[in-house]
Amino acid sequence: MSKRRRPLVANSRNGLDALKAQVAQVDDPNQAKYEVARELDVPLQNGYNGQLSSHDAGRIGGRLGGSMVKEMVKMGMQAMQNKNSD
Repeated sequence: MSKRRRPLVANSRNGLDALKAQVAQVDDPNQAKYEVARELDVPLQNGYNGQLSSHDAGRIGGRLGGSMVKEMVKMGMQAMQNKNSD
């Protein structure tokens, strides 16, 4: 059974979930990993995925997490530009 990690910032889970859904271009953040797996042609199924290699699992998480980080950096840079222009 997978272990849920808690975000470092309290009450940020909803925002992170919304960002995950936005990056994966889905409505439900729980479906984000399945959408990324489909794009990468990785056979991820709902439930047990014992046949999935760690390499493929890492590709899914890496693509999703990397996209989230890129988006957060863009948001931070935009906020800094807006602050400097005020």
